[in-house]
Amino acid sequence: MKTLNRQHVEGLTERPVKVLQFGEGNFLRGFVDWIIDTMNEKTDFNGDVQLVQPIQHGLGKMINDQEGLYHVQLSGIQQGEAKEETRLITCVRGVVNPYESYEAYLKLAENPDLRFVVSNTTEAGIAYNPQDDDREKLPSSFPGKLTALLYSRFDIFNGDNSKGLHIIPCELIDKNGAKLKEIILQYAALWQLPNGFIQWINEANTFSNTLVDRIVPGFPKETIKEIQENIGFEDNLVVKAEPFHLWVIEGPDAVKAEFPAEEAGLDVKFVKDQSPYRTRKVRILNGAHTSLVPVAYLHGLRTVRESVEDPVIGPFLNETIQGEIIPTLDLPKEELEQFANDVMDRFKNPFVKHLLSSIALNSISKFKVRVLPSLLEYVDRKGQLPPNLVRSLAALIVFYKGSYNGEATPVQDDEEIVNYFKTIWESDDVDQVANEVLKNINFWDTDLTKVESLQAAVAEQLSQLVDKEKV
Repeated sequence: MKTLNRQHVEGLTERPVKVLQFGEGNFLRGFVDWIIDTMNEKTDFNGDVQLVQPIQHGLGKMINDQEGLYHVQLSGIQQGEAKEETRLITCVRGVVNPYESYEAYLKLAENPDLRFVVSNTTEAGIAYNPQDDDREKLPSSFPGKLTALLYSRFDIFNGDNSKGLHIIPCELIDKNGAKLKEIILQYAALWQLPNGFIQWINEANTFSNTLVDRIVPGFPKETIKEIQENIGFEDNLVVKAEPFHLWVIEGPDAVKAEFPAEEAGLDVKFVKDQSPYRTRKVRILNGAHTSLVPVAYLHGLRTVRESVEDPVIGPFLNETIQGEIIPTLDLPKEELEQFANDVMDRFKNPFVKHLLSSIALNSISKFKVRVLPSLLEYVDRKGQLPPNLVRSLAALIVFYKGSYNGEATPVQDDEEIVNYFKTIWESDDVDQVANEVLKNINFWDTDLTKVESLQAAVAEQLSQLVDKEKV
């Protein structure tokens, strides 16, 4: 079997490096680089990606050994049918490790073709570290590293506004672009950089807020030998991902003009406000997960796929999304329904074993953020309670009891919350249990007993679940 490198692959084209990418992990390689590779094929983008290793130890050597080449294998359900395809990614040039050479890293700023910066350094990556107080030394934080590179570029090109960059972070925090810019300006102040640089940051560079969505399980170690035989290469960097992808970019028209993802037929949306899409994802995708878990688990199911295929729980979930969540959202109905259909396909993915127990982590806080807004909005708009979401809330309270039908439930939460539920479930009075949980402002940021009829409805569902347990 051939080693995967550029000598063993015919017809490769070297393109100008237009994208600097902080992060070499599975998600960026299975999402952003896959998108850029597709744009190179289907549009005139004609750009390669230079990776930067954001932490001291990473995949840099492995990627450089394969000269940036690797395969992305898409496996999942799309429009109701199983889909599997493999793509050789050729747009990645290689990895620079600033921990090995800060000078080589800063030299990347000299590239006149550079237009974009993308990143995924985890949610904790966009953070300010006041100890990074000397720009002559490699900063520990990602924003510090980026500030040092941007200042080098400003200096090299004498503040030329045409050499500013479009910065598109992918970290999963709200307003990620605005937050990154804010911290860069903090470093500019800490390092006492000239006002001209601050003006250049504000006028010559764009910072886009984004939302990204694709499940990327990563390296398929169980099936890698079979995959390598099929592709004919010893590829140790294969990335497995689902077919579904969505990238919502809130930024100026200039970003869309230079990044022709839509022309390539990709689901990349350039918008003036990404908030509705974030709400859509949190309420439909994440909200469906969170509302499903306690109901399905108490029903005896253990994975997402078997839950959506179950003759009782599958229709429950679909009715919850279509009848109780979508009516609370303000995007076009057709768009919401298409997203919901995609979500159900993703939940049915036969190539991913998604355990309900893994989603159950911190379910109280997740319910507050992902499900409760839909419940309350439904009440405001319809003047009545959404029965499935009420059922889910009641099932969650029983789930946190810690056991059901003689079997432990996989409660994973703060010790204080776990102990709280142990205490309230010492009572056999479901009305009292419902009252205690619903009025807990620490859980919900509001007293839910004030929602008309909610306490009685939850108590009734609790009674039914407890009665089933006794049978």
